[in-house]
Amino acid sequence: MSIDYERVREIRRRAHENDRYSGCSQSVLLALQEGLGIGGLESFKAATALSGGVARRGETCGALIGGLMALGLVCGRERMEETEKYVRAMELADRICGEFQLRLEREFSFKDPLRSTLCSEIQRKIYGRSFDLRKKAERDAFLEAGGHGDMGCLRVCGIAAEVAAEALLRLIEQ
Repeated sequence: MSIDYERVREIRRRAHENDRYSGCSQSVLLALQEGLGIGGLESFKAATALSGGVARRGETCGALIGGLMALGLVCGRERMEETEKYVRAMELADRICGEFQLRLEREFSFKDPLRSTLCSEIQRKIYGRSFDLRKKAERDAFLEAGGHGDMGCLRVCGIAAEVAAEALLRLIEQ
């Protein structure tokens, strides 16, 4: 079983480019939806307020959330009673989160390990500080620091999409 890395690269590229319009969760989810033929408009819309660490609050990285939403579309349970599907999805989600952290560390050359998947911590590691994206002056400072540049959150979106695409393609091929 081999992964189609050209497909993965295209999904990463699309997620990266999508985030130029803001909305890291939707950027990643849309790239995965289009690249893997999953989900639809309703799931895409559901990701709207999850960017910037959930409603711009700096919580869990929105790009990662978009990838985890795609995981749910592929192997999520359809009924609460499906606990085996739930457990399996949670195991895969944990692996995606861990790989996402490792790739961020590697690609951004973080000196110290990334201890969480919090948007605010990722911002500190990339930009030297975090931003309260709910405030216009802070959003402006984020953009000035490169927040929506190729070496900022656009890259984070690409990494999240790549990690999720690899995991989902392995899952689909099983």
